[in-house]
Amino acid sequence: MNRITELFKIELPIIQAGMIWCSGWELASAVSNAGGLGLIGAGSMYPDVLRIHIQKCKAATSKPFGVNVPLLYPDIDQLMQIILEEKVPVVFTSAGNPKTWTKTLKAAGITVVHVVSNVKFALKCEEAGVDAIVAEGFEAGGHNGREETTTFCLIPLVREAVKLPLIAAGGIGTGKGIFGALALGADGVQVGSRFVASEESSAHEHFKAKVVEAKEGDTELSLKQLTPVRLLKNKFYEEVKAAEMRGASAEELTQLLGSRRSKRGMFEGDLEEGELEIGQVAAAIKKIQPAGEIVREMWQEFLEAKENFCRLHF
Repeated sequence: MNRITELFKIELPIIQAGMIWCSGWELASAVSNAGGLGLIGAGSMYPDVLRIHIQKCKAATSKPFGVNVPLLYPDIDQLMQIILEEKVPVVFTSAGNPKTWTKTLKAAGITVVHVVSNVKFALKCEEAGVDAIVAEGFEAGGHNGREETTTFCLIPLVREAVKLPLIAAGGIGTGKGIFGALALGADGVQVGSRFVASEESSAHEHFKAKVVEAKEGDTELSLKQLTPVRLLKNKFYEEVKAAEMRGASAEELTQLLGSRRSKRGMFEGDLEEGELEIGQVAAAIKKIQPAGEIVREMWQEFLEAKENFCRLHF
């Protein structure tokens, strides 16, 4: 047991990230049933769809699970009302001010965690009264911090700055990665990309296959004038890169991005025109597996890494 397993009442300090288009109730319940904490990604859900996913997750697991909510979501009030009504035990918030909802959620007995990409916002989270912090390095897939601070640098900096339970994210998809994150000062880890390539992920099978095929250097942080996002390189990425190289304005990039681009890529499987969000660790993902198997495999590898380290002599 450690601070993260005690906080969430789970067996293993492994959290599955709440990713848009990839993490519905099937993935969240599978991870929770395997001893981790599964998260439903509300960022791609209408309020009524979120309620259905929460109810199905409750039916599929008796263990704790949570919901990830980007605070800039246009229907945020409705989403939070559903979360309160359905008595979701854990909420991870991101992309916004943690002070906005933390008191309301905690008053309802909900454990609140906020995602940050730098020390400044970690300190604001502590002031806001959250129960734990996710510090995410820029290796991560999806939307990212502008500072481009790597997980290896970020975790020790945040650990020194705050006393709250700390969850490391970004570039973690193996047991060795878990061991490294805990050695840097984290109490647990959040894993996204590895779970995209799971059988229970709601990502399109074409996208899953593309993730498994990815090699080192196949992702890049793009759209920095808007909200930085790490993408797999494809036709859409090349169009964005060309536009940025010629000095396109934020308005031009917004027009190029258009609407529903991420759904088109990750959920509908358009590998050329879609937005394919994934982390650098995709290069280490070799196959599509059941989510429970991924949890067990990572934990066994962590235990082996820990044992091997203890055998070292200096």
